[in-house]
Amino acid sequence: GYVSILAVTLRTTNSAPWANEFESIELSCLIESISTTRPRIEWKKIKNGEPSYVYFGNEIAGDLVKRAHIREPATLVISNATRADTAHYRCEVTAPDDQKTFDEVLINLNIRVKPVIPTCAVPKSVPVGKSAELSCVEHEGFPKSQYQWFRNKEEIPLDPKSSPKFFNSSYVLNGDTGTLKFSTVRKEDAGQYYCRAKNEAGVSECNPQMMEVYDINIAGIILGVLVVVVVLLCITVGICCAYRRGYFATQKQTGSNYKTSGKGDGVDYVRTEDEGDFRHKSSFVI
Repeated sequence: GYVSILAVTLRTTNSAPWANEFESIELSCLIESISTTRPRIEWKKIKNGEPSYVYFGNEIAGDLVKRAHIREPATLVISNATRADTAHYRCEVTAPDDQKTFDEVLINLNIRVKPVIPTCAVPKSVPVGKSAELSCVEHEGFPKSQYQWFRNKEEIPLDPKSSPKFFNSSYVLNGDTGTLKFSTVRKEDAGQYYCRAKNEAGVSECNPQMMEVYDINIAGIILGVLVVVVVLLCITVGICCAYRRGYFATQKQTGSNYKTSGKGDGVDYVRTEDEGDFRHKSSFVI
């Protein structure tokens, strides 16, 4: 008993507390034994290995200013907690009059953040027998979100064989990444799809999007190709006939007289057959 009275001893009621964002949370630091009447109490926040004061010299410090207070004797109460408050916190008490003059407790605080509305990508239309991939993701939730997919308001199970409605579907659903992959789409896979992101802090959903599944019209495709071939054949035959009838033959330009339009310079230009060049005769008007 005598040693314990001369030794400062701390404990906490919860070494790993958590709260949702914007709630209040207390980090308990209880002094079990102490003989020093006015011990020095300090709180440090350790984030990414770097310590910083949040309570020093009997005042709240750092990024907790105006958002925290000490409840006697040493418990730290944070109001309006944010995701940035997620860190390790160390309560340190120094008691100079005690034989053991120092003790500390370490607390790991996690602030949970509700997921935001996830970004969902659903193909508008997919042919029967082809593959399709639906994606769902959000990056704000903490802890990291898990994902669920729904078709026509009914949850799609992780294992299609576990449900009679999805038994014949060929898909793989990844709840960690939010991807829903169909290896071979069937007509029954058509419907309104939406995704839900969830964690301990809450859930968020994207708006439903329609995925249509259509049959590939093989006969129509073949008929279309045949029409194109016939049209191209007709054009080719028409061009060949035109060539044979001389429609595209270059005709030789004849004519020996060239006369400029109007009376520009008052000179007529005449080309002689034997000389092959131009001469001009004056036609001055007085």
